[in-house]
Amino acid sequence: MSTTQNAAQANNYINLTTEGIGYLSRVRVVMPKRSKEGFLACTVNAMHGNKDDKDGIQYVKFDCRVSGAKAIEVVNKLMEAANNKNDKVLVSFKIGDYYIDTFQYTEGEKAGQTGTVLKGRLLRVSWAKVNGEKVYDGIAEAKAKAEAEAAEANAQA
Repeated sequence: MSTTQNAAQANNYINLTTEGIGYLSRVRVVMPKRSKEGFLACTVNAMHGNKDDKDGIQYVKFDCRVSGAKAIEVVNKLMEAANNKNDKVLVSFKIGDYYIDTFQYTEGEKAGQTGTVLKGRLLRVSWAKVNGEKVYDGIAEAKAKAEAEAAEANAQA
């Protein structure tokens, strides 16, 4: 496929993404019924609202398939803390291709009722903090990589 064809295909695709901060939880490997290969999934409770107001912060829950090699690497490293009820894992994220999905409750008070969930793909984790301590900084990592590439390009010139 030529570069022109790639550019034309890229221009025909419209992205819907959300960037923000939220709490990472329920990191797990999902084994689909029709596939032998599992995939990494997680929940992101994204925050929005006025942090200065009492009860000003609200949450939107996304159930995500983790996409991209770097995102998978980072979420795997955060899995233990994210699944520990005593730890708080705050992440800066980018989620794309989200949609509403329905499911049937099988247990509890709502058994037999239909529920909804917002699903998407976790595309990027820009930084992560566990209990307030920064454990990953993809922004600084990307900046350092860009500076190293620029220095190498200048050295070759």
